[in-house]
Amino acid sequence: MNIRTILSVMKRLRVLVVGDICLDRWCTYDPIYSEPSRETGLARTAVIRTEVTPGAGGTIANNLRALGVEEVSVLGVIGDDGFGWELSRALELRGVRPNLIVDNEISTFTYTKLLNSQTGAEDLGRVDFINIDPPPQTAESEMLRRLVVDDFDVVIACDQAETPAGGVITESVRDRINGLAGAHSEKIFWVDSRIRIERFRNVVAKPNESEADAACKRLFETIDYSRLREHCHFPALIVTQADRGAQVIEPHGSSWVPTRKVPVRDICGAGDSFSAAAACALAVTRDPVIAAEFGNLAASVTVQKPGTGVATPDELLA
Repeated sequence: MNIRTILSVMKRLRVLVVGDICLDRWCTYDPIYSEPSRETGLARTAVIRTEVTPGAGGTIANNLRALGVEEVSVLGVIGDDGFGWELSRALELRGVRPNLIVDNEISTFTYTKLLNSQTGAEDLGRVDFINIDPPPQTAESEMLRRLVVDDFDVVIACDQAETPAGGVITESVRDRINGLAGAHSEKIFWVDSRIRIERFRNVVAKPNESEADAACKRLFETIDYSRLREHCHFPALIVTQADRGAQVIEPHGSSWVPTRKVPVRDICGAGDSFSAAAACALAVTRDPVIAAEFGNLAASVTVQKPGTGVATPDELLA
């Protein structure tokens, strides 16, 4: 099945992105105006321009829409704050349907990235707004109530939080995803988890190499991707390895899927573009190797762009 055919079919898919839906704030500062504060004596960071985009699961949703998928919904939790308003608006502007639970006990998960106006480089430390405590019980209960997959062909779970708690995908939400994946084998359940991939079951798992290695060591004290796939009952385990490509581990064996060499400008969001493209290609073809090839292609486009870029059908076809 060629790229044009996959793109034509995948536009009709109905996709749900569930989990950590973040806000990315791209703040351009001018070092010329970094004179010390009169009150503290500390040099200020003088932001002169700000752009906001959906982050984490929101980046996946943004990529899905850019690829032409017509029906994309996101399910997550945000704070009752300005960042939450900006995130909802950013999703709506991109044609994504936000199904976001608002809770005044948490902050909207937000990454603030500081770019030097003179060089274009992100050369100062990020300012991240994170949650270190589990979501309130009311928010978790509402997540479980809204996590219904009957109307979707593809479910992509984004477990972005790197704190022990604080992420939207709690143990109960993860158990629900695992159960739904086991009960709906006709649907594609795709999971990207930074530090907890081995706790998922029955899903197509897409860790990167370091995440997969860490999961294996936590479970077995050695690196064994086939054993990880079998232990977690993954129909397929796809381990991305940056510009080298991806390894696809299935019950009948392992395949290596190389990527094309391109000039890299920014790797931010490459994994999210891979997930968006590959999960949909898998829904169309039911072939994890073809899905990885399609994901590699999308990621090779986005890494050539600044920030969390997206790949369009025209760019993939070119």
